[in-house]
Amino acid sequence: MTTDAVPAAIVLPHPAWRSLLWTVPFTVLWTWLIYSLPVLVESGLPALTVRLMVHGLIALGLWLGLERTDLTPSQRRATWLAIMVPFTLWAAVSWTAAINGGFRADASALPLLPLAILLPVIVCAPLLLLSKRVGQLLDAMPTTWLVALQLYRVFGAQWLAYWLRGLLSGLWALPAELATC
Repeated sequence: MTTDAVPAAIVLPHPAWRSLLWTVPFTVLWTWLIYSLPVLVESGLPALTVRLMVHGLIALGLWLGLERTDLTPSQRRATWLAIMVPFTLWAAVSWTAAINGGFRADASALPLLPLAILLPVIVCAPLLLLSKRVGQLLDAMPTTWLVALQLYRVFGAQWLAYWLRGLLSGLWALPAELATC
């Protein structure tokens, strides 16, 4: 039995918004879990879950984007590692510093939080922008993927759950939720 490939012109594209419908029940479920199980908040599991999921999705999206380029497998692997290793190290160092109180105002004479945010961007952005492989990656990657990357913002619903539980002031929770949307 053989199957013939169907030309892309024959396959009717579905509206992009339908691809995102799964986020609605996911957001409701996430908010309900955070609201109904306050022990989750105290455990730090929501924060860890969000960071690991976002990191994993970035790694997966990067790999899938590299597969769409005409790079050789060894070039794809080297490019993926050249991006993901520094990104993972930055995330690990930042997360460790946050856990150990390194970003508190009195922790250092230097403003460590702005440095942790801006220094990697200042150092890495020019390197990435000058890279031909990253240019090929961005050309091969559909723009919808860059939009879909922003779906991590559904986790901002946790701020509303904290506010509804009385764990966070509405003065802080509402703007934080709006900033993540």
